[in-house]
Amino acid sequence: MTESKFHGVIPPVVIPLTAERTLDLEALERSINRMIDAGVDGLFFLGSSGEVAFLTDAQRYHVLQEAVAMVHGRVPVLAGIIDMETLRVVDQAKRATGYGVDGLVATAPFYALGGPKETERHFRAIREQTDLPLFAYDLPVCVHTKLDPTMLVRLGEDGVIQGVKDSSGDDVSFRWLCLENGDAGHPLQVFTGHEVCVDGAYMAGADGSVPGLANIDPYSYVEQWKAFQAGDWEKVRQIQDHLARLMFVTRVVKATVGFGAGVGAFKTALWQMGVFNTNQMREPVQALEGEDVAAIRAVLEQNGMM
Repeated sequence: MTESKFHGVIPPVVIPLTAERTLDLEALERSINRMIDAGVDGLFFLGSSGEVAFLTDAQRYHVLQEAVAMVHGRVPVLAGIIDMETLRVVDQAKRATGYGVDGLVATAPFYALGGPKETERHFRAIREQTDLPLFAYDLPVCVHTKLDPTMLVRLGEDGVIQGVKDSSGDDVSFRWLCLENGDAGHPLQVFTGHEVCVDGAYMAGADGSVPGLANIDPYSYVEQWKAFQAGDWEKVRQIQDHLARLMFVTRVVKATVGFGAGVGAFKTALWQMGVFNTNQMREPVQALEGEDVAAIRAVLEQNGMM
């Protein structure tokens, strides 16, 4: 395993809002401190869990400005620079760099879809415009491009990217990525975005995890990482069973799907736990209410999170 500041548990931070849909600074600082106190190894802002797709540029930069100040160098900060096409991503990279982040995370381009040649050029073009560590975010469900493991390792060997956050849900491709990365001398830090299969990712050779559920239970993910490092695979599995059951907070939602059910469930859980002051979502997504809130609270109670 290569030496890198990026390893272990790096939660993609869920962003709290007031009832008026403005940034809730009090709740954000409480949540950040809670995860750092739990022992996380870094924090990732402006990813899917941070509702990056729903933010204006001004809102993105507000989040980064406040987040970097709140973290205050205690752990490394990754920033999503997710946008439709290369030049827009480069602009996001330059802005994020100005706020003092430690690394950048970019998906493949989307909307004007290209092929493998354009995708590879996209990452090379970003590298030409920044010196910060760059992570490729494999998220085909949202950007409609699956990143090829061989291409990613080639980009790693060439120094274009330094890591991968794999949220593809494709465990076969992830296994191949880890194998090819190992064969090449481990040029990439490879992270799984899974919440419920982190144990399998560690077995495959992952360098850490970026699970949205770690906003709710950072302690268990940190404990699991430490058990993995110690070679205690039975403990790794037992913790994963707990986390898989806790992930039912997203499965019990009936009123909606997509971000409303996923991030909406995370926000609702954090609200019920007293970490957030509301479960408000960005427009046009509506906050969960009624039976969905009760069902999420029941899952939290059943898994010792209340």
